[in-house]
Amino acid sequence: GAKPLWISCGMIIEEGFEITLLEKIVASMKQTADEAGVQIVTGDTKVVEKGNADGIYINTAGVGVLPDGVNLSLDKVCPGDKVFVSGYIGDHEAAIIRAREEFNINIDIESDCAAVCDLTSELVTHIPDLRIMRDPTRGGLATTLNEFVWGRNFGICIYENDIPVREVVRGLCEPLGFDPLYMANEGKVVFIVGPGNSEKALSILKSHPLGRNGKMIGEVVDMPKGKVLLKTQIGSSRILDMLTGEMLPRIC
Repeated sequence: GAKPLWISCGMIIEEGFEITLLEKIVASMKQTADEAGVQIVTGDTKVVEKGNADGIYINTAGVGVLPDGVNLSLDKVCPGDKVFVSGYIGDHEAAIIRAREEFNINIDIESDCAAVCDLTSELVTHIPDLRIMRDPTRGGLATTLNEFVWGRNFGICIYENDIPVREVVRGLCEPLGFDPLYMANEGKVVFIVGPGNSEKALSILKSHPLGRNGKMIGEVVDMPKGKVLLKTQIGSSRILDMLTGEMLPRIC
């Protein structure tokens, strides 16, 4: 719920890395920071010998300010609350798979990388019973939901028919044995709100460019406690565990 203000940027650059590509990366970072209202205030560079950095590594850390009265917490989550995701899941990891060309797959998909701070600000401002928000990055939606319920006196039930997944991502996952629920995202938000504001939350999503494909995907339940339950398209149920290992080498 904090408003981001400043960010640092550290770069480890491999000897021989193309200057034009570095300039493109820096220009893109500046554009995104400007759009998000964030200043890049400090940083560092380190050049390493060729073959030791896979091109370039970039590390960032951000600082923000929590507005008065904002206190999001899992302690406020209770059965009956509604669970939302702000758009299609799995796009980012699917785009990485395509870019790495390890599987000789040609699909039309782009990463969902985006600054979601404007969307989250809208939710914080207009949804008084917003409980918690998180970005479903490494480990995807299923892992994030498991982090919500871990050690808690409630569970979460989500409905497969309501989870937004592009057909191209489904088509990629099936032959590779991947599950979109565990694929990384970089421009999505998962959040929980009280039942009285579920329609308002959905309206805010639909009115924002980064949330127009968002959906309410489930609810907080009494049982099973500390677990995430998936209601499948055929009417059966299964428990979604935390991701063990990684489907790809770490990408975020």
